[in-house]
Amino acid sequence: MLTIPKILVLAVIQGLTELLPVSSSAHVIIAEKFMGLDPTAPEMTLVLVMLHTGTMFAVLVYFWNSWKENFFRTKQVFWESARFLIAATIATGILGLLLKFIIEKVFLKNVPHAAVEMIFGNLLIISGGLAVVGALILCTGLKQEGPKYGPMNLKSSVLIGLIQGLCLPFRGFSRSGATISTGLILGLEKKYVEDFSFALAVILTPPVVLREALRLLKAQHGAALHGAGAMGLFFPGVAGMFFSFIAGLAALKWLSSWLEGGRWYIFGFYCLGVSAVILLLQAHGL
Repeated sequence: MLTIPKILVLAVIQGLTELLPVSSSAHVIIAEKFMGLDPTAPEMTLVLVMLHTGTMFAVLVYFWNSWKENFFRTKQVFWESARFLIAATIATGILGLLLKFIIEKVFLKNVPHAAVEMIFGNLLIISGGLAVVGALILCTGLKQEGPKYGPMNLKSSVLIGLIQGLCLPFRGFSRSGATISTGLILGLEKKYVEDFSFALAVILTPPVVLREALRLLKAQHGAALHGAGAMGLFFPGVAGMFFSFIAGLAALKWLSSWLEGGRWYIFGFYCLGVSAVILLLQAHGL
């Protein structure tokens, strides 16, 4: 049963890991399993996106001054930045919807009422996602930096958006880890690609929250919920959002320090280690 103490524990875990390139979803899903919760249930996915909302507000508070410099400095800079963010978001939406269609209509075609959320609790997928993003972080974190950074362009923004879209259905494939690493591979300056990655996250969060709220209401209407309904989750969810907000601010300071201080690669080792641990848990029947 989903209780307030469990939500608060999940909030702290999610807030600390959401904004680090270590996949918050992987950590939260493992915690849910240890607490006897079903990560694929509509109420759990709604709680998770509510916690994402808390970290979104942490992102807004933390990055606002930097965004004013990078994205709002002049009218020309604003419109150029808006073009890149819109292009990346469209790319994310197209690939995300395509993957959702393929997963539901091809891989889950024999499952009644198939939904992409059904694979969220699959530990093998989570472990694989962590391994892939860990290797990606290591590749970008250990390579020698070039003498110059290139500017953002439309092609780079679309590529980053596609990588973000690839992260949507696969828990474990860290969104921030993948998008920031892609930006570094493309030769973008560290601080700029960090700002761009989390600006994309803020754009993405509201439609995801709306989707999961609608999914929960649909499940509630069909008497498919286990435990609290939508209204029963509201106040515990708000408390969880507050705790994830505080934890998110701490995590962002940590990420910026390691990214700009040349310790980005350490997150890659961590992801590979957690991937191995999850495989062991799977082998022992978690």
